[in-house]
Amino acid sequence: MYLAVFLGRDYGLHTLIFCLLKHGIRIESDELEADIRGETEELELIYRAKGLSEEEAKSTARHLMADKSKALDTLVREELGIDPAELGGSAWQAAFTSLILFSVGAIIPVLPFFFWQGTIAVLLSVAFGTCGLFGVGAAITIFTGRPVLISGGRQLLLGLAAAGITFGIGRLLGTML
Repeated sequence: MYLAVFLGRDYGLHTLIFCLLKHGIRIESDELEADIRGETEELELIYRAKGLSEEEAKSTARHLMADKSKALDTLVREELGIDPAELGGSAWQAAFTSLILFSVGAIIPVLPFFFWQGTIAVLLSVAFGTCGLFGVGAAITIFTGRPVLISGGRQLLLGLAAAGITFGIGRLLGTML
């Protein structure tokens, strides 16, 4: 359950989405600096695909590339589908994503209890949850560019801390499996 709580946190989800989008913008900015000609050609192709003639597409791309900030804004919108002014998405998107992540995250540590009982189920639940936490943190690095061990370890430590707190509260209240 702690994985679901951690993954479903609106703050954690918002932070993840924000980091992913900022990373995409940073990559696009680096590409713009490194290969302005290639990025201009990409914009030309995008505008050709939208129905502009070859000359109109070239003219539009050249015009946009004359101003780096306008060029970056356009590339981010056209290539990544991100509106830089609205980073983070809508409340409905966040709510739906939280629901899905919470549901998926909740099942991981519960799975062993469908097949086993007692100590083995508890140990497998901890193992599944630990692997799930680290795996999610590690998978996020594909999009954020952070080191796998740092991101996976951070997710694991925060999730285990949440599990420890949950266990402690349950123990204080006299509730056990």
